[in-house]
Amino acid sequence: MHINLIAKREVKVGFRNPWSYSFMALFSLFSLGLLIIQSQSYMKGYTYTTGTMLNLILYLLPLMTMLLSSFSLTAEKEEGSWQLLSTYAMTTSSFLVGKYAGQALVLIAIVSFGYGVSGVAGLLLGKSFAFSTLLFLLVFSICLILLFLGIAMVIGALCRNRWQALTMGVSIWFFYILAWPTLLISVLSFVPYTWIKPLLQIVTFFNPAEFVRIYSVTRLGGGAIFGPEYYKWIYWIDSALGDVCFVALCLLWIGATLWIATRAWERR
Repeated sequence: MHINLIAKREVKVGFRNPWSYSFMALFSLFSLGLLIIQSQSYMKGYTYTTGTMLNLILYLLPLMTMLLSSFSLTAEKEEGSWQLLSTYAMTTSSFLVGKYAGQALVLIAIVSFGYGVSGVAGLLLGKSFAFSTLLFLLVFSICLILLFLGIAMVIGALCRNRWQALTMGVSIWFFYILAWPTLLISVLSFVPYTWIKPLLQIVTFFNPAEFVRIYSVTRLGGGAIFGPEYYKWIYWIDSALGDVCFVALCLLWIGATLWIATRAWERR
């Protein structure tokens, strides 16, 4: 009951937030840029163009998700809304799960609108996305939203104001999206050669952007770009249990981040 009420309230607040419409306009322009890139490609499956599109989404969407969602949580503290809500018979977990669900609906609506704009523009120009490509990009984007939304919950629970949330959100985005390959290569260069592959496999699960990217590229048939040794490990993605394992991993990541956020919120 409380989760539904908080989620509905979050959806209303989210669509009244000017930041939401700013990001909606930005993502719509971004999706139109993807349309231009896609219109120059005549190949299906994983290509250089497809890889570029996935990387561009990885740059924008996690940052947009963490900023919007963490600001929403810190606003509850700054404006005193949480002090009022805490007087009701409502658990912290219900509050955060409701916030998560409401923000997920707002962000998915933003992304869906952006892809809808690109689809309509493509039909008018005669250079539309293939339906399968558009659906794949939408699912890829939703996965990133749901995973990084869990991280945003942790950021919002730890930070006291929007400035702290902005600093932490940008830092985490920089670490996961930009600095990850360089730091990984630097650290693995100090370990014995036989340890590199097991460590690489383990740390991949701690970066949601990385394992979503690997899964998506492999499902598109481009797993060979990771090299023969690494591809032997991720071959399970193309197996019958590949989708089940990926969904289970995503649910585990979301559950873990929401649990951490709940503990941090209660301590604060």
